[in-house]
Amino acid sequence: MEFKKVLRTEKVIQFGEGGFLRGFVDWMIQILDEEQSFDASVAVVQPIAMGMCKKLEEQNCVYTHVMRGLRNGEPVVDKKLIDVISRCVNPYEDYEEYLKLADVESFRFVVSNTTESGIAYNEGDKLSDVPPVSFPAKVTALLYRRFKNGMKGFIFLPCELISKNGETLKSIILRYANEWELGADFINWVEKENTFCNTLVDRIVTGYPKDEDMELGYEDNMVNTSELFHLWVIEGPKAILEEIPFDKTDLNVIVTDNLDMYRTRKVRILNGAHTSMTPYALLSGLETVKSCMEDATMSEFLRKCVYEEIIPTLDLPKEELVEYADGVMERFNNPYIKHYLASISLNSVDKFKVRVLPSLLEYIKRENKMPENLIFSLYNLIKFYKEGTPNDDAEIIKFIKENDVMAILKNEKFWGQSLEELYEEVMKYENK
Repeated sequence: MEFKKVLRTEKVIQFGEGGFLRGFVDWMIQILDEEQSFDASVAVVQPIAMGMCKKLEEQNCVYTHVMRGLRNGEPVVDKKLIDVISRCVNPYEDYEEYLKLADVESFRFVVSNTTESGIAYNEGDKLSDVPPVSFPAKVTALLYRRFKNGMKGFIFLPCELISKNGETLKSIILRYANEWELGADFINWVEKENTFCNTLVDRIVTGYPKDEDMELGYEDNMVNTSELFHLWVIEGPKAILEEIPFDKTDLNVIVTDNLDMYRTRKVRILNGAHTSMTPYALLSGLETVKSCMEDATMSEFLRKCVYEEIIPTLDLPKEELVEYADGVMERFNNPYIKHYLASISLNSVDKFKVRVLPSLLEYIKRENKMPENLIFSLYNLIKFYKEGTPNDDAEIIKFIKENDVMAILKNEKFWGQSLEELYEEVMKYENK
């Protein structure tokens, strides 16, 4: 098949050519183009030396995105041809071509997904590097060229899964600007002429479907797959919608002045559900999230964790929380996704501290009693590290294997505080 595409105005610079951005941002841009005549295309920057740009270019940067899941309990498969990527730019092969993106007046948005470690400062990066190592340093160089052109700045919509991703990116850019002595005028321009939004993204993108026939009727070596659900919360001025009309579509995009409650809801319910059940499930011989939902004991445990012990600790309207939780359960039941518990179990101690422990402690505070299921989850976490196959920092694993439960609970490095007051409750499950 010859992959043809519509020529549109380049409006988006995208750092990352992987499955997530292609199945999230680019899919949304496609819908905006088709439904709202947004007339936008995306120039993709390959953020690391080894990437997929050449493979994407072999198909004229056109590919199929397939969304699969349950809708009201019924299996749904939705396929869409995505042709919004205008070109790929590899700064490791042609750095000047990358810098020339700053010369294109029509570019207005910068999106990125350079992994959680991508928005980070790298000591030693210089403006003269071809290219600099870090993503923020590359962006600083691009912004400096645009500043010297006398052009307006960008709206940044980073998709990396770190708290305050936009603010963090901005702070590192300003650090480079000072270190590189780029001048007060440039720093002022970065501050005043650019908008750095914190964002929260939520969609499971499963990438290329190995060993599956997508029944496309044509060969597509860049076909991408995801679940049906999507959510993009953007913390920024409502004026953004005047430039990118998400609100005129059915896309689940929320522009707000505070995304904290949405992040808390996702972290405590969706991520908290994953983390609270994973050690117990792995110790029980289960392998995937779907298998947990099909196991009567595990699914009942999970539902009690979420509906009886996590939701009561959150301050959003209960109806909204229950609706979100119902959606999470439907997503966990997705017959098309093999979400392996082993991958979720990575760094489980830190994940428990962030995702589950706040619910556990808040429940005790509000209800004046113990959340039995979340306590049982903590017990299984410790047991998994002692008896199972944990994937974590070697020192954490060593400490748990070599120490008793009281010492583990008292380890403030693990939990941010001592949990020794939970000792008797945790130990209740030792001989059951």
